[in-house]
Amino acid sequence: MSGGTGSGNGNGNGNGSGNVRVLLADDQPLVRSGLRVLMADTPDLEVVGEASNGAEAVRMAAELAPDVVVMDIRMPEMDGIEATRRLTAADGPGGARVLILTTFDEDEHVYGALRAGASGFAVKDMALDDILAAVRVVAAGDALIAPGVTRRLIADFAAGPAPAPERVPAITGREQEVLTLVGRGLSNSEIAQDLFITVATTKSHVARLLTKLDARDRVQLVIKAYEMGLVAPPR
Repeated sequence: MSGGTGSGNGNGNGNGSGNVRVLLADDQPLVRSGLRVLMADTPDLEVVGEASNGAEAVRMAAELAPDVVVMDIRMPEMDGIEATRRLTAADGPGGARVLILTTFDEDEHVYGALRAGASGFAVKDMALDDILAAVRVVAAGDALIAPGVTRRLIADFAAGPAPAPERVPAITGREQEVLTLVGRGLSNSEIAQDLFITVATTKSHVARLLTKLDARDRVQLVIKAYEMGLVAPPR
């Protein structure tokens, strides 16, 4: 996903085999089949199961312990948002990270999916190599938001009511600049170039912001920044 963002705070998948174990959750057999064939030709990715709805995804994640669940949103019985919420709950089954892969232009639930705990959001019309890259990013413990999804998230905040006041942590002027650019969907390298600082310095600022805002990853950091009013949607 060229131009997407990653938090860079992960430690890789922990299955010990070197392969990323993937569970596919989509109610369209053709989509699952296409992804399975695509990943079968990729040495570092292994499809361990397929689910046709969210309930199956939750159950199979508990049984198969995948590293990543590639999750559609609109599915019967249980949608992808509720399934993601259950998979990412502290006491939930599976413990897998979730990459949402859906039809962007038809889906109105970007914010809900990210709030539910998804580590990434990708769209089905992306280049195949970018989808594979997104799976690897999420498996590595990073968070990824496609630039188009970031724009949609910002638009949702701009159109909605003002966020409720929350206790705002003390952040420095430079951290505010970094946070603003993160909220616009810029990558660490793009932020470094914009602010004339090194990528390593950018990563340090992002890491401190994750701690100060008590955010799990970059996706949650963007959400909390808007909720706390630290980043204002463009008018």
